Amino acid sequence: MLIMGSRRKRSSRDIKQLPDHGSHDSFSYWVDEKSPVGPDQTQAVIRLARISLVKKLMKKWSVTQNLTFREQLEAGIRYFDLRVSSKPGDTDQEIYFIHGLFGIKVWDGLMEIDAFLTQHPQEIIFLDFNHFYAMDESHHKCLVLRIQEAFGNKLCPACSVESMTLRSLWEKKYQVLIFYHCPFYKQYPFLWPGKKIPAPWANTTSVQKLILFLETTLSERAPRGAFHVSQAILTPRVKTIARGLVGGLKNTLVHRNLPAILDWVKTQKPGAMGVNIITSDFVDLIDFATTVIELNDLLEDRALTKC
Repeated sequence: MLIMGSRRKRSSRDIKQLPDHGSHDSFSYWVDEKSPVGPDQTQAVIRLARISLVKKLMKKWSVTQNLTFREQLEAGIRYFDLRVSSKPGDTDQEIYFIHGLFGIKVWDGLMEIDAFLTQHPQEIIFLDFNHFYAMDESHHKCLVLRIQEAFGNKLCPACSVESMTLRSLWEKKYQVLIFYHCPFYKQYPFLWPGKKIPAPWANTTSVQKLILFLETTLSERAPRGAFHVSQAILTPRVKTIARGLVGGLKNTLVHRNLPAILDWVKTQKPGAMGVNIITSDFVDLIDFATTVIELNDLLEDRALTKC
């Protein structure tokens, strides 16, 4: 099922008004427990991880998705939350995805995404590079070169958000928007500044506090000039991990709270001050994509009512 594919009748609408579904820590369907602990972790965790069992437990809390990039795309995901890092000891400037432990090479992920886009030329995706670890200027240049090599003319240059419609993107054959939360974006016209896609983070284990936070940040959303990400995710505390050490993130925190989060999504309205992009963990556990498509249908119904 393709979310963008369901929007043919909305091709003239400003795309920041169109609800879309994204994944949180999109790449974390696989992490390498045999690799070093990532530089995104504290020195205390790095020291503790010298014990082999610790990395196995870390994996249970680092993985936030079950589906590969291709599977996520086929399930309707169009926004990807990306954290990247160099790896200690590597001399070839290779960049990896990271969430506590190292994931796959960024290049491999980009190629998987590009293969899907080539097969589906009217699909539009958002790649949000929002955390960088152990990366100097040479690493950034290597990463941006990889992005160029992977997507080429599919890359959409940064421009006015309000000027972008599905039709305008289709006409120019643009399919990829790259957001780069680092001053390095200024050197390349196809890198969008991170401020164009704010993603407020609730940082809570309480689903009630999360929903209140989502409502508040939506009401404060900038009316112009930016997309908006609603992070419908819960974040474990140290005591959360201690209590559910073996169970992991999915069984301890996510699974039992997803129905309440989905209920919140169902109450949302699309439009200028409504939801835009909604991210979640384990996007395959319940059908967020169908719910988001139904939000898009509200736009169509509203347009028909005005006719």
